[in-house]
Amino acid sequence: MRVYGVTGWKNSGKTTLVERLVGEITGRGLTVSTVKHAHHATDIDQPGRDSHRHRQAGARQVLLATPHRWALMEELRGAPEPPLEDLLTRLSPVDLVLVEGYKSAAHPKIEAHRAATGRGLLAPDNPTIRAVASDAPVETALPRFDLDDIAGIADFILSEVHP
Repeated sequence: MRVYGVTGWKNSGKTTLVERLVGEITGRGLTVSTVKHAHHATDIDQPGRDSHRHRQAGARQVLLATPHRWALMEELRGAPEPPLEDLLTRLSPVDLVLVEGYKSAAHPKIEAHRAATGRGLLAPDNPTIRAVASDAPVETALPRFDLDDIAGIADFILSEVHP
């Protein structure tokens, strides 16, 4: 599977960019999956639900299945967070996996940047960043896209993963 990342500081537009890229790239007939990394504790399950009760009781894995989707939740129970490479092996094959976050992982990335964050670019210190998508002019030797140029960003990513 081809893997490409979207990284950037908090509130830089990463999630919106990934969402828009998924729509653009799937609209071109390709299959896309995503991986979202969160640094904070988050829960896709809800207290009081049966699946939550299973996890609370000590289940290592809980698979929740409905007529519309299924989700597999795995409790680490003190084990270290698995590396991205291990998590990617759990995905079904697709044309492209877009990864949000994982700033220091080895896969190629585009940096989402918003001037309003008041933060500088990650790109100068991160050789895995291949381009910058920003809502304002930025100094960079890398290819630069307007954050709203979704077709152009998609073209760039697809040219990177399908040379």
